[in-house]
Amino acid sequence: MRFAISLLVTLIVGFSAIWGAIALWYQAPGGQALKTLGVFLWVGFSLALLMALWQGRTALALAAFAVVFGSVLIWWQRIAPSNDRIWADDVAQMTTGTIDGRRVTLHNVRNFEWRSNTDYTQRWETRDYDLDRLNSLDMIMSYWSGAAIAHLLISFGFDDGAHVVFSVEIRREKHESFSEIGGFFKEFELSILAADERDVIRVRTNVRDEDDYLYRIQMPVPEIRALFLSYIDQANSLVKTPRFYNTLTVNCTTLVYHMMRHIVGYLPVDYRLILSGYIPEYVYRVGGLDNRFSLAELRARGRITDRAKKAHLSRSFSADIRAGIANFSELPPAAR
Repeated sequence: MRFAISLLVTLIVGFSAIWGAIALWYQAPGGQALKTLGVFLWVGFSLALLMALWQGRTALALAAFAVVFGSVLIWWQRIAPSNDRIWADDVAQMTTGTIDGRRVTLHNVRNFEWRSNTDYTQRWETRDYDLDRLNSLDMIMSYWSGAAIAHLLISFGFDDGAHVVFSVEIRREKHESFSEIGGFFKEFELSILAADERDVIRVRTNVRDEDDYLYRIQMPVPEIRALFLSYIDQANSLVKTPRFYNTLTVNCTTLVYHMMRHIVGYLPVDYRLILSGYIPEYVYRVGGLDNRFSLAELRARGRITDRAKKAHLSRSFSADIRAGIANFSELPPAAR
């Protein structure tokens, strides 16, 4: 029994110590040297306590660890998100929206002209939309690291051929780059960004060599419009009350899931909400895609990577990437 208790306490202290070391590495103030020193002292302290634990001084070890780890937790809780930092250019502005009857105005719609990841022309625009003309919804999956990981984009279409894409993004500072681990440790703030399709899709397919797929979502128009307004509400909320991005709980799929659940009611929780690359399977399962066709068929017709590269700066970019997709949902089963 004594051995079992010591082993259990070792595991608790060990995992807590590992979490504390990573938290200090990402969030301790000061430069790299101070961070390294802080982690080194923390690891040394934790190892000393574990040695004391196995030497029979369990109560002393636990009391010391509780005090110090409690202090770390208090420090951790006091780390607050902010909208006042020196941001990377592509997330420097935050999209907001104003609603006047059926007219919606979006401020800071990104429309960059990308030549490379470091060479681009910045454009932040104000655009007006008529809710009564909003009539379609597309899901775009952008893959960059295997089949399980993808970025989710939601594109709203209007009957005049216009589209605007909403993307849930990490808001990086100029010196930062994306890190899945950092996303667990308050490394990035959260941003909801509206963008032109020629920007947000083309930068992925043409500049970053990601592989993109577009799926037409089967959803009543009133619910599409409700989702559009929900994105605006969430974007406005982030301007007033900043939030941290979290790799697991607050990311490009979970935020959309919660908005959709609020609009349509019950939606099952599924592992594919975390393994974002499999979101099309999840949406197909809950009836959000045209189930007259197999998911493989929808995926094959929905691959827009090559079409986006060919369209490049075309003024009809949105129509070009949808060649073979736009009327697919209207085809009879016999045409498969």
